[in-house]
Amino acid sequence: MAKTDFKDYYAVLGVSREASAEDIKKAFRRLARKYHPDLNPGDQQAEARFKEVNEAHEVLGDPEKRRRYDQFGRYWQQPSPGPAGGGAGFSSDFGEFDFGRYTSFEEFINELLGRFGAEARGGGGYGAPGGFPDFGEASGRPGQTPGAELSLQLTLREAFQGTQKRLQIGGETLEVRIPAGVKPGSRIRVRGKGAVNPFNQQRGDLYLSAALQPHSFFRFEEGRLACDLLITPDEAVLGTQVDVPTPDGSVTVRVPAGIRSGQTLRLRGKGWPQGQGERGDLMAKIQIVPPKDKELSAGERELYTRISSQRSFNPRQDWRSISL
Repeated sequence: MAKTDFKDYYAVLGVSREASAEDIKKAFRRLARKYHPDLNPGDQQAEARFKEVNEAHEVLGDPEKRRRYDQFGRYWQQPSPGPAGGGAGFSSDFGEFDFGRYTSFEEFINELLGRFGAEARGGGGYGAPGGFPDFGEASGRPGQTPGAELSLQLTLREAFQGTQKRLQIGGETLEVRIPAGVKPGSRIRVRGKGAVNPFNQQRGDLYLSAALQPHSFFRFEEGRLACDLLITPDEAVLGTQVDVPTPDGSVTVRVPAGIRSGQTLRLRGKGWPQGQGERGDLMAKIQIVPPKDKELSAGERELYTRISSQRSFNPRQDWRSISL
């Protein structure tokens, strides 16, 4: 398989990178049955998909191949670089260069571009000295090697609505379109602006990792937009209606009587964009906020005192039976 034809085998099988060997086997069997040529006569797309599924299982179903695939990514089939030859595609003499300190082939490539970039590409290049651009300006990390994943700071509004960003990276100005609905950690690919592959002398893609700035009200929990819904003790006991901010305006939410702190109300369709015009849910977590002593009026204090003296409910009544 050519390096430019790299495939995400986990995506092909529809499993996560943490999938067990049994999960991979089950996914392969299910997809192989679905796309088997005998069950899809004359369907060329199904046949191509069947071959792709088999190819993915051939790699992920073999522990050693999977280990290399996980470690080296698109270069997993590349012979491991060694001190004798300095790696495939290079005639440079690396002497006693220690390849053992690299955790992946990608890391080796990045280091190589930093130390030997001018020699590998015949000298020159653009951007910072050494023949590779300094990506520190976009990522906040000086001396970042090309092709690395850079951090892109966005406000919550920019991530929600989508925006256009102009980035100064080395000697280049890039116009990057940020789609609506970007989440923390989302990767945005900028084609042809990454590292130069020393094996084929072609520039790869640059990846920007979205980093969302903290917001005073909204946050992300388990990939969903969330917020705290603050209510008073009497509202928790009796129930109430509360106007809750959402990304596109306030909505009135009914809080049922007897609700407790930590319970969550789901505001359907008021959360983060999901693509194709759909919206996720906004998760509003209840927080019961009692007034501080100095915030109580004399009348309020008297009423709370009367409630306390007449209260029959005891949330700790079962504690008497607790023991080690």
